Amino acid sequence: METYSFLRTLADSWVLLVLTLVFVGVVIFAFRPGSRSVQKDAAESIFRNETRPAEDDNKDDR
Repeated sequence: METYSFLRTLADSWVLLVLTLVFVGVVIFAFRPGSRSVQKDAAESIFRNETRPAEDDNKDDR
């Protein structure tokens, strides 16, 4: 069997199955119970310091 034919057959069967399982796993991970608060925190993190600048953590280093 030629290398191209082997790789084409592999990609059409097993790799497609693996990628489908990875996709389903990512979707299940994203919509798992209890992840709403983590996702909401990540979505709103860019607005965290909107009203005032962030505090400087290195005040003692000056």
